[in-house]
Amino acid sequence: MDKKVLKYIFIILSILISGFGYYQLTGNTISEKQTITITVNSVIDGDTIKDQNGQSYRMLGINTPEKNQPFYQEAKDFLKQIEGKQVQVELKGKDKYSRWLGYVFYNNELINKKQLEKGFANLYYYDKDNYYNEMKKAQEDAMKDQVGLWKKSINSNCIKLLSLEYKDGGDCKYQEQLILNNLCNNLSIIIKDDANHIYNENLTNGIFTKNFSCIWNDAGDTVFIRDKEGFILSYSY
Repeated sequence: MDKKVLKYIFIILSILISGFGYYQLTGNTISEKQTITITVNSVIDGDTIKDQNGQSYRMLGINTPEKNQPFYQEAKDFLKQIEGKQVQVELKGKDKYSRWLGYVFYNNELINKKQLEKGFANLYYYDKDNYYNEMKKAQEDAMKDQVGLWKKSINSNCIKLLSLEYKDGGDCKYQEQLILNNLCNNLSIIIKDDANHIYNENLTNGIFTKNFSCIWNDAGDTVFIRDKEGFILSYSY
């Protein structure tokens, strides 16, 4: 047989063997778009799952509530519908915890987006991608319909946001400042950003001022305020 033909056969066999080796190790195949199929072995919380090999996957574009926060369990329970099921994950790289980051599809539905539609998550992006617009609309619709996290509190007219100074001078010296006006009597609220930096505060009637250090992202972020009754307000910049 011609040596050139043998060379090509060897290259093809090497690729096939390499691919089979990867499949044996992970149970997955990767397409040109870096989309893989996994079996969901367990649901960690509302935006994190593990596959049959113990690999973790963090869903992009959303943040679901932390444990002991409103709608934590609802978000997790909703995700449990895919436990034991095969899903497709469009991979976008790994984070510092070695979790794959990506978009999870089940029965051709984008589960990241479904969490937003149910009001079980807030939008969370550093870099906008081709899913951003539909994800943003999903949150806007949920807020308009007042579902999940966006169900309005009976105290929604009590708090007025006067200002948010989000620039900290790059040295993290508590130069960020949030100023609210509480028009009602004593009120306990939760303040959070797009990420899950959470602050529980008790407000008396009148002006409330709080300084932060390197919490509010200069490139754009949102302040969310709620109480035990529901959503009060949000402000994005």
